[in-house]
Amino acid sequence: MASEARRRAELRLPERDRMPRWVPRAIGLLMAAVVGLATAAWLLDKLRDLLVVLLVSLFLSFAMEPAVNWLARRGWKRGLGTAVVFSAFALAAAGFLAAMASVLADQITKLIDAAPGYLSDIERWADEQFGIQLSTDDLRAQFTEGGSAASLLGDVAGNLVSVGSTVVNVAIQMLTVALFTFYLVADGPRLRRLVCSALAPARQAAVMRGWELAIDKTGGYIYSRTLLAMAAFLVHWAAFAIIGVPFPIPLAMWVGVLSQFVPVVGTYLAGLLPLLIALIDEPISALWVVVVVLAYQQLENYLLAPRVTAHTMNIHPAVAFGAVLVGAALLGSAGALLAVPAAATVQAFVSTYIKRHELIESELFEIHEDAGDDDNENDETDDPDDTGEPQA
Repeated sequence: MASEARRRAELRLPERDRMPRWVPRAIGLLMAAVVGLATAAWLLDKLRDLLVVLLVSLFLSFAMEPAVNWLARRGWKRGLGTAVVFSAFALAAAGFLAAMASVLADQITKLIDAAPGYLSDIERWADEQFGIQLSTDDLRAQFTEGGSAASLLGDVAGNLVSVGSTVVNVAIQMLTVALFTFYLVADGPRLRRLVCSALAPARQAAVMRGWELAIDKTGGYIYSRTLLAMAAFLVHWAAFAIIGVPFPIPLAMWVGVLSQFVPVVGTYLAGLLPLLIALIDEPISALWVVVVVLAYQQLENYLLAPRVTAHTMNIHPAVAFGAVLVGAALLGSAGALLAVPAAATVQAFVSTYIKRHELIESELFEIHEDAGDDDNENDETDDPDDTGEPQA
């Protein structure tokens, strides 16, 4: 027995060569973390659509809550006020979609009917100007009775089953977003009490501060964009009517909505449809459409937008553009739409915790503009958080 114990003691490793006791525990924790991250990534991938729906619903609830709160302060029940705001939004969206559908249907039919004449004009113009003999008989035949282009609507009608399934899926997603948004707005105070009841008072203040900023910034974004969209609608309606572009009201609605609510490229996409319709109806009118769109864009950039958004979305254009790119990369079109108000909310929230100092003298700080713009720039510099809250 003694010899056996002595032999085991001789075989035992010195203390410095033994594995530390914390190593197995660290290996176990590392393996658990890897499994946890893999599980979280799998869940995010499977629940991506639901998370996008929740984010869109949260964004819409932030946008609608100022209007609902305004009605609630005037004695309206919160559920009724939410229903009224929802109804107004739904009617506006339905009217816009109906108007655009009628325009597209009419113009597609008109394009198919007029295409043979356009092709003949192209042949004659090429012959007169350059002496080039073009033959568009085969292409023209596609637009005559029995041609593939003329039967396009019939082909679409034959695929109504697949189109219908897509419409049903979109309708289900929209209904899901509407239900989540309705409950987030109607039961907003109850939800906030439920969340904050699990937090310490100091954390409750931080959460409510962020919530208020999100509502203010998102609501300000929606309402400022709506004002600019209405201005764009009125100007383009008058201009298209004077030029003689068909369907001036629906096309002006299209330009107003798309140019304001589609980030970065919305302005250019908005002008394509009226340009195309003007080309189909009267090619010379297309030139005037381009002039109107470009001229109004300059008017909006330098006169309307700075004044409308001065107290709602004080965010640098480069930051907004970068936020749109990041949002689109992460969540697609939904992320691009949510990026600007989200970036403004984060900027306003962070600015409350950043201590500002008096600027030193430097030529790089100078802004050479007129006196009125200098005053506005000084106001924005003095108050980086445009919500009117005191700086930390």
